Amino acid sequence: MIHSFIFSDGKLVGRDLEVEALRLVRADKGLILWVDLDNATEEEIKNILEGVFQFHPLSIEDCVTPSDLPKVEDYEDYVFMVTHAVDFTRQDKFATTEVDFFLGKDFLVTFHREPLRSVATLKERAIKNTALAPRGPDRLAHTLLDIIIDGFAPVVEELRTELEEIEELVLGPSSSKAFMQEMLHVRADFSKLRQIIRPQRDMIERLARGESKMIRGKLLPYFRDLRDNLVRFEAAVNGYHDRLLMSFDIYLNKAAFEANEGIKFLTALTAITLPVMVVGTWFGMNFEDMPELKSRYGYQIAFGVTLVFTALAWVYLRRRKWF
Repeated sequence: MIHSFIFSDGKLVGRDLEVEALRLVRADKGLILWVDLDNATEEEIKNILEGVFQFHPLSIEDCVTPSDLPKVEDYEDYVFMVTHAVDFTRQDKFATTEVDFFLGKDFLVTFHREPLRSVATLKERAIKNTALAPRGPDRLAHTLLDIIIDGFAPVVEELRTELEEIEELVLGPSSSKAFMQEMLHVRADFSKLRQIIRPQRDMIERLARGESKMIRGKLLPYFRDLRDNLVRFEAAVNGYHDRLLMSFDIYLNKAAFEANEGIKFLTALTAITLPVMVVGTWFGMNFEDMPELKSRYGYQIAFGVTLVFTALAWVYLRRRKWF
């Protein structure tokens, strides 16, 4: 689906034009054009990216081909960016949607395969004329990036909550299966989030340094603010990831301790039965010339010796706290 917004002097003057009308708007250098491709068809992609804007084939290929890593590339009359919006719910878990930007001096083209709240929010602001002060497509791009990056906050907070639940599982009597499943899920979410945040921070860093001629100098502080937000998110995610690894280490130590306790109990049980085994084995040999077998009080003596040494073993193991 193709959504288009045409601005003049910071005000919305048209929207959702046909493809041929967009060609005419492109010819008018006094207008600013934002085109959003939301799960567009192959024909719509070709008409807009190739027909109206005539983007480089490599950037079009990068746009339509899903990528796990954010990046930024400069072309002659526009800059191409790959970013990722994130979302997280307890039901659907971690989800990311790629958002591609084509940013020129008088246009912005965005491309995404799934509906996004961040894009919908920017559209509402554009309709209310609250998104273009100061005017320009770079301001539009910054506003959308700002909304996307703000979406990291609830994701990080949700993962922090899950991390605290894992820490409670480590210290509680929960089953190891439940802990391992939850830990692996959260670890995968943290890894995926780190994989997105770090390259996206580097991409924003390049824009904040003024390396792209499509970003006006007066907007560089705004992009530096975006970079700082990503730095904070990255630091938080790294800290939570370290806490997750610590929880896993505690779990392993706890499991090893419990295993040692079990082995200690079995060893103590074996030691308790040792006198019975020794005395019983000795008298169980039944050799013909064994004098013990003919003793009148042999049974009582064997029983007494077994009982005494068993009691001594019990007292010794109790003092060593093996029981």
